[in-house]
Amino acid sequence: MNWRDLLYFSTGERQALTLLLVLIAAALLILIICDKKEADSIVENQYIVNPLNAPVQAAADSAPRTTSKKEAGKRISTPPSVTNNTKQTKKGASPYATSEKYPEGTLVELNTADTAILKKVPGIGSAFARRIVKYRDLLGGFYSVSQLREVYGIDDERYQALQRWFHADTIFIAKLSANHLPYDRLFKHPYLDAKQTTLICRLRQQKGRLSGWENLQLLDEFSATDVNRLKAYLSFGN
Repeated sequence: MNWRDLLYFSTGERQALTLLLVLIAAALLILIICDKKEADSIVENQYIVNPLNAPVQAAADSAPRTTSKKEAGKRISTPPSVTNNTKQTKKGASPYATSEKYPEGTLVELNTADTAILKKVPGIGSAFARRIVKYRDLLGGFYSVSQLREVYGIDDERYQALQRWFHADTIFIAKLSANHLPYDRLFKHPYLDAKQTTLICRLRQQKGRLSGWENLQLLDEFSATDVNRLKAYLSFGN
């Protein structure tokens, strides 16, 4: 076989070789473009991960952040501007670490806030948010912010830190009908024990219906403290 025969290609082979070369060139071009995009993406992501190294933003970006009334309840003052200063940021801390919490001066309505809103209050995480909502449901609502002391895990120190963030609107309290609810429903209320619940059911059976607190407040089972706490929750209407 002559060595020249090895370099001879038929028309079909030349076409296939040309197509192969075109595909290789196209693949190299795609790789070059992808490498450039990845390099650009890395540069952009540096500013997302570490915004302190990013170029100075427009004046509108440096305006103070605000929280809507729908989320935070009532605003009683304008929060100070947030400054991303490298000297003021602790090593390893995110410059947005406090952005998920409400600014100082925010008031949250205690009877309508859900767990998502409660978790935005400094000092409240998921566990305390769930406990507050669960206890609020048992009570039928809070008539005073001081009732947060009764939530499991909220000691005096934590309460002192939390109380300034809340107010309680008693219009949202769900009252219990002393004349109509069965024993087990009344007994679920945190302020009624077994003896008191039994007495209410017995008296309304004897009298037909209870007319008001005069039927209970002179009984030994109901102290002055009990009456004061229950007045926000018991109703004697028809």
